Amino acid sequence: MNHDVFEGSLEICERHAERLRWAMGTLEHRFPLSPSTLSELTPLDLAVVDQFIVRFSKLQDAMGTKLLPGVLELTQEQGELLTFIDKLNRLEKIGAIASASDWLRLREMRNQFSHDYPDDPEIQASLLNKAFTLAGDLLETLEHVKTFASPYRRFQNG
Repeated sequence: MNHDVFEGSLEICERHAERLRWAMGTLEHRFPLSPSTLSELTPLDLAVVDQFIVRFSKLQDAMGTKLLPGVLELTQEQGELLTFIDKLNRLEKIGAIASASDWLRLREMRNQFSHDYPDDPEIQASLLNKAFTLAGDLLETLEHVKTFASPYRRFQNG
């Protein structure tokens, strides 16, 4: 991955993050959700919930598939990093992410969004409440990665 590819993946992550922040700000007054408050959401609120889910998922995916591996290339980390968990552990060791296990929690949340529970408002509310909290962690992780990569990005530019 060259520097331009890293910058491109960062730009994509920033776009998802901006839209995720907007959705969170728009929905903030609705949280925490309960099954009854979930049933009271307007069609517009539901569209913003969908936006929140999509942007959370896309940001987590883009970071996991492009940005985090790009950090390893940017820092020129050596060694056999064949599995994703090896990469996460290395990223944690060098300080690019706070915790490999925290990242796995974010990935699990994204995976839970792929399951639909249309007839169970209790599960829906619980998942959305958990995701709303984890979305803040996801956005913090992006900022942390940007800060960590900044000196390497300047070096590449120079």
